[in-house]
Amino acid sequence: MKKVFIDGETGTTGLQVRERLVNHPEIEVISIDPEKKRDVEEKRRLMKEADVTVLCLPDDAAKDTVALATAEGCRVLDASSVHRVADGWVYGLAELDASQREKIQDAQFVSNPGCYPTGIILLLKPLVEQGLLAKDGHYTVNAISGYTGGGKQLIEQYEGNSEAATYGTYGLNFKHKHLPEIQKWSQLDNTPIFIPSVGNFAQGMLISIPVTLSGDMTGEQLHAALAATYEEEDFVTVHPFNEVKDSHAPFLTPHGLENTNQVELAVFASEDGQSVVLSAKLDNLGKGASGAAVQNLNLMLGFAEDVAVVL
Repeated sequence: MKKVFIDGETGTTGLQVRERLVNHPEIEVISIDPEKKRDVEEKRRLMKEADVTVLCLPDDAAKDTVALATAEGCRVLDASSVHRVADGWVYGLAELDASQREKIQDAQFVSNPGCYPTGIILLLKPLVEQGLLAKDGHYTVNAISGYTGGGKQLIEQYEGNSEAATYGTYGLNFKHKHLPEIQKWSQLDNTPIFIPSVGNFAQGMLISIPVTLSGDMTGEQLHAALAATYEEEDFVTVHPFNEVKDSHAPFLTPHGLENTNQVELAVFASEDGQSVVLSAKLDNLGKGASGAAVQNLNLMLGFAEDVAVVL
């Protein structure tokens, strides 16, 4: 049995990681006494006992714990946003490219991707890398997530509140914390315009990236490239070109992948093939957080990627 210590197991992500690991046949979760959760020496003891420590903490707290882990030589999977573009950290998106799984397996420090960036990078990175979309292009990303993505405060604001907003856009200062991560791992020269929103539903996420093509490039070519990139991936599905696959409605919704580790990608284009929408659907708490964390833990500890990734 391998041991995993979740620092911050009572938060939204931490709870879901723990719930998944309860069903893992090869992992034992070790926990800190709630009365000692700020006790540095107790935390140090547990980190040294664990094969991997998972950080489900606010950014500032994650920095402090990583400093402790570095001093002790511990392996860390950080679910906060603070190390996703940091030197010395491996980005925990296994589907990023052919070498990423091996990097995660061997790493001391792995940063779990953000929920929005997961879908955005899976759409943009292969198309930019293959020269089908311009590296120096100016892109806009429209996205909506369930309120659980906002943590305890937003959950409390929505649950049981009949007057909670049906829909709300945020990030309007153009400084959303996901932007550096999106730009770096999508290989973009320019920071995209990112317009995230929250909806009055608990889980689910839908991302849309409108693109205007020129020359001989068509939406069908973009679709073919994505389909070829992810044809061997278990957790990424590319739907048929111009086809809506959604059991909830005759249009795309953020729903249908709750509590899974799946991402569904799609490409839609106008008749002339020049106006295109790239789409990604995932669960903000699944592949966007806890499911991905367990997938990364499996890689770090030498297990099959799909063990216990689903609630």
